[in-house]
Amino acid sequence: MTNADLTAHAPGATHITDVAIIGAGPVGLFAVFELGLLNIKCHLIDILNRPGGQCAELYPEKPIYDIPAIPVCTGQELTDGLLQQIAPFKPEFHFSQMVESLTKLEDGTWKLSTDYGTHIIAKAVVVAAGGGSFMPKKPPIKEIDTYENTSVFYAVRKMEQFKDKRLVIIGGGDSALDWTLNLAPLASHLTLIHRRDEFRAAPDSVEKMYHLAAAGKIDLRFGQVTGLEGAEGQLSAIELTDSDKQKTSIPCDALLPFFGLTMKLGPVANFGLNLHENLIPVDTQMFQTSTPGIFAIGDINHYPGKLKLILSGFHEAALMAQAVFPIVFPGQKLRFQYTTSSSDLQKKLGVSKA
Repeated sequence: MTNADLTAHAPGATHITDVAIIGAGPVGLFAVFELGLLNIKCHLIDILNRPGGQCAELYPEKPIYDIPAIPVCTGQELTDGLLQQIAPFKPEFHFSQMVESLTKLEDGTWKLSTDYGTHIIAKAVVVAAGGGSFMPKKPPIKEIDTYENTSVFYAVRKMEQFKDKRLVIIGGGDSALDWTLNLAPLASHLTLIHRRDEFRAAPDSVEKMYHLAAAGKIDLRFGQVTGLEGAEGQLSAIELTDSDKQKTSIPCDALLPFFGLTMKLGPVANFGLNLHENLIPVDTQMFQTSTPGIFAIGDINHYPGKLKLILSGFHEAALMAQAVFPIVFPGQKLRFQYTTSSSDLQKKLGVSKA
């Protein structure tokens, strides 16, 4: 399974599944494997636009040395391997969305609702959100919050919404350059603004951006956005201040600041769970939270002796799956099996002719 093979849903609609996993980092992905061995279906929700969590977002090329039996791999290689491992279980993903609310329904199931109108109904919930949700770093521009989600966006969820718009993108990293290249053909006019003429993005992206600017297909400006013009949440222009303190007004329908991401606990703090220093306490038998039916694995949880390691999260996922089984299949007996000797499990994984 590659990113292109993922079953990823557009925002909106209601989905019913066995388990909803909040977070699609390595631990959330491995939870799919452990649950899948028990015939438990999963939907995953992540605020990022792809799987991998911190591994994919913060250090995709950084070597990792403490994954058992893998002397060294990058964050992206680990993510790719996990995706391949869980492919037989056909997990379904909801990217670029944040779970805003979690409520228990009369029949005992849980309803998760995201900031983009997606609803997922599940028999159990697993919080695998790492250190919390990735939240965008906001530029220090006065009253920017009054334009957010109307004409100021920190992520691109639907490219078509920017068609024939006058766009301003701020930033010098991969996200800013990638979206400059992707949105330039759609926008009626696109301006890329960076505080200096040095970029942190991939050299190939920087070169392509300079070609677009030289061809007059985008405008490249250096300086900082210091003001916004508009009314009722809709931008009409931004104010650019250059290194000589000269101010220029640039017409703008939508502003996309890409200043990176920071980690915050986010709406998980409002789920009614007991918290310990912004972490979720769990037991070490089932990794269940203070609320029955809600589990927490990986860096988001807390218990005596906790080690914030990926391999610890893998162990927690295995025990969590065993505890979730009677919730999903009440009254059924769980038969513990080994993948090395069980033809049933090997068939599920597609490695047996039986």
